[in-house]
Amino acid sequence: MKRKSEQEEFEEEKKQRIWSHGEHWLRGEMVGEGSSGSVFLATPKNPRKGEFGSMLNFPGLMAVKSAEVSDSESIRHEAEVLLDIKGCPFVIERFGEEITTSEEGGDHMVYNLLLEFASGGTLGDLIEKSNGHGLPEAEVRRYTRSILEGIKHIHKFDYVHCDLKPENILLVPNPATSTGSFMAKISDFGLAKRTKENYGQWRGTPTYLSPEALNESEQEPPSDIWSLGCIVIEMLTGKSFSDLKPGCELEYFHYMFDHVCTPKIPAEVSGVARDFLKSCLAMRSCERLTAEKLLFHPFVVRPKSIKSSSSYEGEGGLLIFRLCRWLQTKCRLSRKLCHCLQNSTTTRF
Repeated sequence: MKRKSEQEEFEEEKKQRIWSHGEHWLRGEMVGEGSSGSVFLATPKNPRKGEFGSMLNFPGLMAVKSAEVSDSESIRHEAEVLLDIKGCPFVIERFGEEITTSEEGGDHMVYNLLLEFASGGTLGDLIEKSNGHGLPEAEVRRYTRSILEGIKHIHKFDYVHCDLKPENILLVPNPATSTGSFMAKISDFGLAKRTKENYGQWRGTPTYLSPEALNESEQEPPSDIWSLGCIVIEMLTGKSFSDLKPGCELEYFHYMFDHVCTPKIPAEVSGVARDFLKSCLAMRSCERLTAEKLLFHPFVVRPKSIKSSSSYEGEGGLLIFRLCRWLQTKCRLSRKLCHCLQNSTTTRF
């Protein structure tokens, strides 16, 4: 027994020696570990911009996702996707990549992806702290809007995230406010795929997967919208989609989707939230609204006049949104006219 313990300690020390510092940054404590690699804190050796230009223009604190080169395919893929879609404030920022060797040299080579550090943790952490009560609806609306902006950007570059869930939504300080509030950013692109790219099997977490993903291994932009609906339910109720029905395992999902049952939306959510969720959780993927259209839904926009907010949220906003949707589908009304109708009463967060 003693020998096993010593062996474990030796292996742990050996493992720690693998995780060396980078050329321009210092590796800190490990803050997470998963199937694709380990996550550490990292600080720049010299925070000022140097002779390598933007290479040294690191923030004071970063996260570095690391894996041995032989096991780094997922992280490398994530780095490529983040480079392709860079420039969105609602997607976690990528600062660079580097291959390091162990402190003792040798054969251990580690791939490192330097990322924005999320001091607010994950959306999953925040939901868990609600102790099953959910978040205030105003907070849910704000985070939903941020996530939608990120999804819209991802889809614009012909990518599908494939694994949207609260644990993959990070919270970072909102630079636009001085109240210490956080904004949501999408992270973890290791399973992301190009639209129309077929892998022959679904990717992601079953609880958040769409009917077509589980049944037909089809994951296109509407699949991300379904996942968003599941996340919103979890934010509002403090419970995951599967928790809303006891014994709701993967077999239940297959049964539900095979029988084309509409997911039950919790009774306690507001009318405007219910309408938003119906737009995300339509069983047929073609009936789900795009991220771009959902950004005009009353659930994530607010009236210009706070005085009229209750009437807008309860009736006016939904009526205008539904009218525009009906006109677009039935009368092929131009998007420009619909936007004019919406902008006459709303403004974005």
